[in-house]
Amino acid sequence: MDVFSKRVAITNELTLGGDRLVLFSGPCAAESDEICLEVGTEVKKICADLGIDYVFKASFDKANRTSLGSYRGSGMNEGLKILERVKKDLHVPVVTDVHESYQCNEVAQVADVLQIPAFLCRQTDLLKAAARTGKAVKIKKGQFMAPEDMKYAVDKVRGEGNNNVFLTERGASFGYHTLVVDMRSLPVMRQYTPVVFDVTHSVQQPGGKGGSSGGQREFAPYLAKAAAATGVDGFFIETHPNPEKALSDGPNMIPLKEMRGFMTALLQFWKLQRSAS
Repeated sequence: MDVFSKRVAITNELTLGGDRLVLFSGPCAAESDEICLEVGTEVKKICADLGIDYVFKASFDKANRTSLGSYRGSGMNEGLKILERVKKDLHVPVVTDVHESYQCNEVAQVADVLQIPAFLCRQTDLLKAAARTGKAVKIKKGQFMAPEDMKYAVDKVRGEGNNNVFLTERGASFGYHTLVVDMRSLPVMRQYTPVVFDVTHSVQQPGGKGGSSGGQREFAPYLAKAAAATGVDGFFIETHPNPEKALSDGPNMIPLKEMRGFMTALLQFWKLQRSAS
């Protein structure tokens, strides 16, 4: 199987699909300046020490929460202000989700990467609007999608003249409240674009806590190492200083204090795969 080798430009200085691992990481939601800056500062230092390229991640709106009462975020205006501050203060690129076509142009004024949520990966108008911003487009594979069918989502972005598009694996629905990861999806999707493995959403249990999602973060190291050994171009990991008090996706996030050890081990598996391939 031929693996796609084209690089994707995140910024003028940072590419995905090259010789350096790229980490997309931050809290699930842009809860506050303080949380985002704390997380971003620590993860940036870890990445610098390990020789990993870093893109800060946080969502200004969690539009696909399980229940009406779940925390959605600070809203687009306030959320973009938080992301802009992180970008300016820490000098790192940022990625955030877009859920509606009309959001793309405004979000692209701040974000370096527009992320298409898994549930929306087939939304043609959203994909095309994100592509037309000229920013890199990160598409999460739907929990209901076969990996080979993600080619058509990629084609929608490229059809607008934007070749800076890449895919993210985040698990597939397996019965109720459970996701599984078929590692075959990684080389399949890498035929089309560079691929990022979403460690923390792959251990999510959608709706598994009766009105909110659960998660099994204890399995994150196993899936992450398996993906690294299979071959990926980057990782997506949500982290928080205190996941038990996080306003979104706490059960599957990696505690911030564990990120250095987590990434140190993960990088060893990633380098081993590359040296053996």
